[in-house]
Amino acid sequence: MQIRQVRLDDLERLMFLERENFLPNEAITETAMREQIKTISDSFLVAEIDNQVVGYITAHARQDKYLKDDVFMGAVPNQVDGGYFIISALSVAKSHQGQGIGSSLLATMKDLAVAQDRQGLSLTCHDHLISYYVMNGFVDEGESNTSNLGGYQWYNLVWYAPA
Repeated sequence: MQIRQVRLDDLERLMFLERENFLPNEAITETAMREQIKTISDSFLVAEIDNQVVGYITAHARQDKYLKDDVFMGAVPNQVDGGYFIISALSVAKSHQGQGIGSSLLATMKDLAVAQDRQGLSLTCHDHLISYYVMNGFVDEGESNTSNLGGYQWYNLVWYAPA
């Protein structure tokens, strides 16, 4: 498996994975995905096996500690200094789940956060995914009051970079 920065020619496969893993009222639009590829490619990583994208992780460098729903509407350039990487998506092809690809993408993003002196990674997830992120070193910080994407209750999970 190879992890690399996203390219615009990944768009079609990324949209397939987006639709495969997210409900219609959670998935971002193709326009928003294209904007993220163009704007935050330095923190938008894909996992490839045999030249096929099998997963991706998207992160936005911001001062905010918790995800806000505006990250799904387009893309703002990453802040240069400090703050957190706000993960807006972690998606692995159903055919490749359970093989450590998601954990590898998270580990690579942690390394990137440390290299860029970020305070850590932050994301929101459904309650049934909390244990997965805790297993990957995240702290459950309870219900989100900054995201209600799709009308769902989300939970804040944070990984703190070592001091």
